[in-house]
Amino acid sequence: MIFTEGDKADGFYIVEKGKVKVFKLSLDGKEQILHIYGPGNTFGEVPVFEGKHFPASAMAIEKSTIIFLERKKFVSVLTETPQLGMNMLADLSRRLREFTIQIENLSLKEVPARLAAYILTLAREQHNEKQVTLPISKVQLANLIGTTPETISRILKKMAASSLIKSKAKTIIIQDMEGLLELSASGRLA
Repeated sequence: MIFTEGDKADGFYIVEKGKVKVFKLSLDGKEQILHIYGPGNTFGEVPVFEGKHFPASAMAIEKSTIIFLERKKFVSVLTETPQLGMNMLADLSRRLREFTIQIENLSLKEVPARLAAYILTLAREQHNEKQVTLPISKVQLANLIGTTPETISRILKKMAASSLIKSKAKTIIIQDMEGLLELSASGRLA
């Protein structure tokens, strides 16, 4: 555990090595993953600017090296290097856009559309429209897109039967990019 929801935010973090999930837990213990960050990503910075508490929890999901940047020292560096602040604003704006899409997907789209959208996001992030590697387990993926691991497996099989993808372990071969785009938009899987 790196921090838990409600902890005072006296700094923020950078993933040097490994992966970190940022998540919320419901009162009954159900986990909703908000973000998964890998090397080079920062997290926990928004409450640092507000001087408040973390609105979610963060936990390493594999062996990781995390760098902590203290709020006071960081604010001092920001005043000396305004471009750093502009870069952080650009990154936070990009994340806000991604978070808006995630909320839209969770609240307005069916599970097949959410899974297709996630595969398309991986294709963009991994710069490969032919094949992607799932960077997380099916359990974590289910928590990220708001479903169950069994449903993920079932939908991957249906996507394969529809010749959209081939799936083997953590590798997904994209056979029909247009079909995935359509599924992501419509949510309908034949």
